[in-house]
Amino acid sequence: MNLKRHGLIAGIAITATLALAACGSDNETPSTPGAAGSSGAAGGGSIACATGSLTSQGSSAQKNAMDEWIKAYQQACSGAKIDYQGTGSGAGITAFTGGTADFAGSDSALKDGDETTKSTARCGGSPALNLPMVTGPIAIAYNLDGVKDLQLKPATLAKIFNGSVKTWDDAAIKADNPSATLPSTPILAVHRADSSGTTENFTDYLTKTAASDWTFGKDKVWKAPGGQGEQKSDGVAAALKKSAGSIGYVEWSFAKTNSLATAKVYNGAGEYTALTGEAAGKTVAGAKITGTGDDLKLSIDYATKEAGAYPIILVTYEIVCSKGTAADKLALVKGFLGYTASADGQKVLDKLGYAPLPESVRAKVETSVKNLA
Repeated sequence: MNLKRHGLIAGIAITATLALAACGSDNETPSTPGAAGSSGAAGGGSIACATGSLTSQGSSAQKNAMDEWIKAYQQACSGAKIDYQGTGSGAGITAFTGGTADFAGSDSALKDGDETTKSTARCGGSPALNLPMVTGPIAIAYNLDGVKDLQLKPATLAKIFNGSVKTWDDAAIKADNPSATLPSTPILAVHRADSSGTTENFTDYLTKTAASDWTFGKDKVWKAPGGQGEQKSDGVAAALKKSAGSIGYVEWSFAKTNSLATAKVYNGAGEYTALTGEAAGKTVAGAKITGTGDDLKLSIDYATKEAGAYPIILVTYEIVCSKGTAADKLALVKGFLGYTASADGQKVLDKLGYAPLPESVRAKVETSVKNLA
């Protein structure tokens, strides 16, 4: 199904207060916390409280959202304890399939083959679900004195990250920026060193939009030679902030938190588009649900021809058993993920630099959580 205009609304909801991504959660408290096993108020709505503890890990891109959700849920539900570690999508899926995480966060859906097979075994023979929970764009962030409004085509990005474009005054970058004065500074291309769904989304974008220049395919693990690898989203952002002449890909809230410049990206409509909430929302609007039943895997059109669309976005999923969650964990899994998928839970994303799910998808995620058994 097309997300249609709901995606636009969701994208517009990303506000200029993204700098609160790292600290805004400390300024928000739910009202009228309830007792364990009851419904407590948070953000003006009800939470289905459950007792017990959950351990989860995965996507570092969604950690700011998880931290906020966990704080709200635990304050409303005194008998609940939830731990989420931003170890990276690959580590999260490994922990989930290995039985050491009750659910995992991932910047990409489970892959057909080994990941799906292991997750099914983990769930006692029932399939694991991909539940989209947070949407956000991937920024092309850079640190280059004297250069504002950098703009780049997919082929140029591919050449920068495959190592064939080595200096900022290379002819390919000049062609994209005819009015800019570009220095001969060497380029330091920063990528994720850990297994990462952000890397998978970025390399998927390069594969689909610049195939002749990007020959390393789509993968959670960085395959191209050269460059500098850093652990997790905050590691990439920190490296870009301190390294003159650097460029990298990182989830937008981390770029904003670190006050990094972000490039305009050429889209399928033939225009360079700045990264804004509205522009990202136009790409979300073109996404399709490709999963079946309660599985809500999405397919994103990185070559969207929608005018004004920023094409590089990611969706972070919660990976959870459709059936087979331990009996002493199930109520809390459903209670917590039910809150994150609720309208009230999604509202808190506005101030953190993420886009709330389009209502057409949010309602389906909420239903899928209710169906967990």
